[in-house]
Amino acid sequence: MSKKKEQRLASTQRLLDSALHLFVSQGYRSTNLEQIAGDAKLSKGAVYFYFGSKEAVLLELLKRVQAIVVDEALQTARTAGPKAADQIVAFLHHQAKLGVTHRDEVLLLILMSLEFGATNGAVSKVTHTIYQRLYAFVEKIIRAGRASGELRTDLSPRELASIIMANHDGTFLEWYRRSGSLRGTALVRALREVVLSGVKR
Repeated sequence: MSKKKEQRLASTQRLLDSALHLFVSQGYRSTNLEQIAGDAKLSKGAVYFYFGSKEAVLLELLKRVQAIVVDEALQTARTAGPKAADQIVAFLHHQAKLGVTHRDEVLLLILMSLEFGATNGAVSKVTHTIYQRLYAFVEKIIRAGRASGELRTDLSPRELASIIMANHDGTFLEWYRRSGSLRGTALVRALREVVLSGVKR
């Protein structure tokens, strides 16, 4: 790889890392290009050169989120075994690991889905698509678990999937809010037990 290409990759990575931190800590609308560039120790012109706009920076970050938060999580759950409960636990445990290794990526998805929920732009479409993939996957696990007699049948898969995702997102937000007083392992154990007791027959 040429030195110029290495410098470009390093600069874009710094800008993305800075934007991720700022979007999570103070929100997308409260963050401007000057702040992103300053945090990355680059010029505002560099942001324009590499991305063109603040929205383009966020969309690039959401591509990273899709790969880390969604693709890897679904693959982990798929290979957890034939039982629905095992797949749900694998999904929750994988997301919990991300709380340590890629916390801001998970939080970015949650926070941007809220900040852009009532809009019709590109960011709203991307976050909606990501969540639809997650909902569809969890619903599929629930349907299989119902068919095998493992999971309860008195509530619809759509509502159960929504409850699982609400518990997932809410736990992440609570962990972020109270990071100094909550132990991640204990919180994840509580999440797992609450979710499983709610979906099992």
